[in-house]
Amino acid sequence: MKESNVALFDLVKSLSAAEKRHFKLWVGRIEVNRDSKFIQLFNLLEKIKEYDEDKIIAKSTITKVQLANVSANLYRQILTALRLIPSQQNTRLKIREQLDFATILYNKGLYQQSLKILDRTKKFALELNENYSALEIVEFEKLIETQYITRSLYSRADDLAIVAKDLGIKNVLTSKLSNLSLQLYSFLLKNGYSKNEEDYARTKAYFKEHLPKFNQKDLGFREELYIYMTSLWYSFIIQDFRSSYRYAAKWVHLFEIYPNLIPSNPVFYLKGNNYLLESLYFLRYPSKFSEVYQSFALQTSQTTFTKNDNTRVLSFLYLGYHQINYHFLKGSFQEGILEIPALKNQISEFKGKIDPHHIMVFYYKFACLHFGADEHKNCLFYLDKIVHNKELGMREDLMCYARILKLISSYEAGKDGHIESLIRSTYIYLIKMNDLHLVQQEIISFLKSLSSIYPNELNQAFIGLHMKLKVIENHPFEKRSFLYLDIISWLESKIQGKSIQTIVLEKARLMK
Repeated sequence: MKESNVALFDLVKSLSAAEKRHFKLWVGRIEVNRDSKFIQLFNLLEKIKEYDEDKIIAKSTITKVQLANVSANLYRQILTALRLIPSQQNTRLKIREQLDFATILYNKGLYQQSLKILDRTKKFALELNENYSALEIVEFEKLIETQYITRSLYSRADDLAIVAKDLGIKNVLTSKLSNLSLQLYSFLLKNGYSKNEEDYARTKAYFKEHLPKFNQKDLGFREELYIYMTSLWYSFIIQDFRSSYRYAAKWVHLFEIYPNLIPSNPVFYLKGNNYLLESLYFLRYPSKFSEVYQSFALQTSQTTFTKNDNTRVLSFLYLGYHQINYHFLKGSFQEGILEIPALKNQISEFKGKIDPHHIMVFYYKFACLHFGADEHKNCLFYLDKIVHNKELGMREDLMCYARILKLISSYEAGKDGHIESLIRSTYIYLIKMNDLHLVQQEIISFLKSLSSIYPNELNQAFIGLHMKLKVIENHPFEKRSFLYLDIISWLESKIQGKSIQTIVLEKARLMK
């Protein structure tokens, strides 16, 4: 099966009822299209549940030889039709459309009309900080000015040269910042937080070396956005969560200064709020977290907020993650468990649009909810989905802590029979991932020693481990373990003979 055919099938299945209706009306406007082969193919793909080339050939007049060309034509026709739907008309498409119009007029020798469209579109692009598009427009204007001589050519040439130079400088800065942002974000996704002094030093050196020089007063929206973004990733990697909160807050505040840019940059707006909430979660600030979450949920529910498949998926991911995180902050694990079925239904609804990495993050959070509610069999159910996922190439840290949590939950679930082999495999895996640090060593060592501890000595053993971990709870590189797994609360529940939920609830009352 060709990848292009699967892509066409996925595209057809992604269409809403309104989009399908628009497509049929659009292609049906031309009489000859109504019985065309690409319409036959569309109707078949709309009905079948899985792509089946043999079924398509059997139920249509399309031959096997023709199928590739018909599929390519249908793919192109769908995209062309979608481009004309008003709801799909974002800023860049509108600018591109005007550039196309100006090009048509230019090719017909109607230079003055072309220049008028370009000037209007350039102002629109600059208002929305679309500097790359604005520079492309200026370069087009310069081309026309060399062919269409006007009385104002000399002053016009100077004006265009100044604008082009200014946009060029801004675009170079934006490009450098976006490159650095992407590299740091990639490191964060792949490795998580700095594990040791070497990680920290390497990240710090890379950040300082690649951060371009800039003058704050000369920055526009786009440049400021990338500076906050880059600084946020850096702060996360080195686990400076006060700084990450500060830069995430600046990121979100930037959209409060430029609210007209939210519709043209909805993804950046969503991401900014996501990382603001994540920073507040790491800082254990539930009241502020709740305030930001409610504001974020309200904004994304507004009819004026840009709605497309991309923003719907991201809104679900970010609101879903932090819906669970709020239960972790409050200690309301049982309430959180009740919300899992609805979240799983939405994950299924967005099947194919959520990558495995994000689904595994949900599963880890589901596992932690069950762990907090002392439902260890259900906890293990979700952890096994992560541990046995052979295709998960991101978030090695998530894989490591899923294995640690599986060890503890297996012990709590009474699965002592295979605990030794599980400890051994976990130990080997952590060494392989270069993630065997003091917290993990202490937990593994403790679990290994349980078989030789008498029941009347067990409470003292829990106290001993608790004391060791409390000492390193705020260590620069060990504290990250406590972000993934609230091992301290688990130990306190064992020592005090209370549920984990009760322990976390008591702590939550002391938070802001």
